[in-house]
Amino acid sequence: MTRVFSGIQPSGVPTLGNYLGAIRNWVPMQDTHESIFCVVDLHAITVWQDPKELARQTREMAAALIACGLDPKRCTLFIQSHVHAHTRLAWIFNCVARLGWLNRMTQFKDKAGKDREAASSGLYVYPNLMAADILTYHATMVPVGDDQRQHLELANDIAEKFNHDYGVDFFPRIEPLIQGVAARVMSLRDGTKKMSKSDPSDQSRINLTDDHDAIALKIRRAKTDPEPLPDHVSGLEARPEARNLVGILAAITGTMPENVLREHGGKGFGAFKEVLVEALVGHLTPIQREITRLLDDPAALDAQLRLGADRAEAIAAPICARAEGIVGFLPRR
Repeated sequence: MTRVFSGIQPSGVPTLGNYLGAIRNWVPMQDTHESIFCVVDLHAITVWQDPKELARQTREMAAALIACGLDPKRCTLFIQSHVHAHTRLAWIFNCVARLGWLNRMTQFKDKAGKDREAASSGLYVYPNLMAADILTYHATMVPVGDDQRQHLELANDIAEKFNHDYGVDFFPRIEPLIQGVAARVMSLRDGTKKMSKSDPSDQSRINLTDDHDAIALKIRRAKTDPEPLPDHVSGLEARPEARNLVGILAAITGTMPENVLREHGGKGFGAFKEVLVEALVGHLTPIQREITRLLDDPAALDAQLRLGADRAEAIAAPICARAEGIVGFLPRR
C-alpha cells in the first residue's frame, strides 16, 4: 500500500474548513493507503504559543481527529514532538536546503508580514521540517491544499539534492493528493478569504464544537448578496459568498453543487440558510459528542497517542538513522 503522510497544527478544535477541506478526506485513506497522521506541535511554536494553551489545544485536536473518523487502529496517529526523528532529519535538511529556495516561499512572506526581521528562524525553515515530516517515513503521497503545493515542491528539491550530493537513491519523490468536493472552504464574512482560526472574527468560521444556536447565528449572519440562488453553477462565478455556502451544503450532504442548485435555484438566501443550518447541525452533533467523550478521559486519549507514536517511531527511526549514516554521522552504540 502507498504510504500517505499529513499533519495538522494544534489550533484547538478544527473549523469546518479544516474538516471539509482535509480531515474528512483522510478517513477513507485508512482503508486504501498506509496512513500516517500527526498533530504538528513543532510547527506550532514557529510563532509564540502559551505553553498551557498549546498542551490543551494539542489534545483537543487529537480528540477531534478521532471523533471525525481517524481510527488509531487503522492508521498511525500521534503527536509530532513525540517522534524525535522529525527534528533529527530536519537539521540535515536545514543543511541541504538553499537560502534561495527558502526566500521564494510565499507562505513565509505572508506570515512574517512587514516585520520580517522579527519573525523566528523556525518560521523561516518551517518547510524543511515539513519535508522531514514526510520523508522520514518515505511517504510518497501527501493530501494537501493548493496552498501547500510550494512546500511539497521544496521537499522534492531537498530530497533530490540529498540524493545527488551523496550519490544515493534514498528519498522518494512526493506527490500531492488533492481530494474533496469542498477542498477550499471560505470565510463566512468574506468569500474571497479562506476560513481560518486566525481570523479575529469568530463569526467568520464554524468550529466543530459550535452548538445549534451558534451555527444558526453564524450562518444567518453569513455574508451574501441580494440576488436569489442561480439555477446553474456558472451563475456563481462572480458571487464568492453564494458559491461558498452552496459548496458547504454540497460537501456536508455528500453531493455536488449542481445538485444543490437544482433543488434550491431561484430561492432566496433566507430559506437556503435554514436548510444549511439543519444539515450542519445534523452532521456535526455526533462529532461533538465524541470529542467531549474523548476529552473527558485524557489518560485514555494520551495512551492511544503514545501507541501511535511508538508505531511512527518504528518506521521513522531506521530511515532517519540511515540518512544520518549516509551523511557520515557515527551510529550511537
